[in-house]
Amino acid sequence: MSVPFTRLDHVQLAMPRGHEDDARQFYCELLGMEEIPKPPRLAARGGLWLKSGDVQIHLGVEEDFRPAKKAHPALTCANYRRLIVKLRAAGFPVREDQEVPGVERCHIEDVFGNRIELIRGD
Repeated sequence: MSVPFTRLDHVQLAMPRGHEDDARQFYCELLGMEEIPKPPRLAARGGLWLKSGDVQIHLGVEEDFRPAKKAHPALTCANYRRLIVKLRAAGFPVREDQEVPGVERCHIEDVFGNRIELIRGD
């Protein structure tokens, strides 16, 4: 039996129009991701694409924006504890979660209120 999928290409999250600089500050400066260029036709729609290694998050403009409170990406972190300290110092609440045995993880919200799970990988 063949495996139908071999990897996840990207996760898309929504953001409000005109807040790309807020997204850059959170995802690039705070989380350490790198912005990657969008194709010109897609760039005209707003939003931005980000990557860290093989992980990609695409932020797309949603006119009637509402943050994702339940659906979320889960990111394995190389420097989990250092990132948690950095997030707290920047004023972002970190909700630690012990519900999965043997997994150290927490939930945060991005600058727009979208839920993100962080998993300790170091």
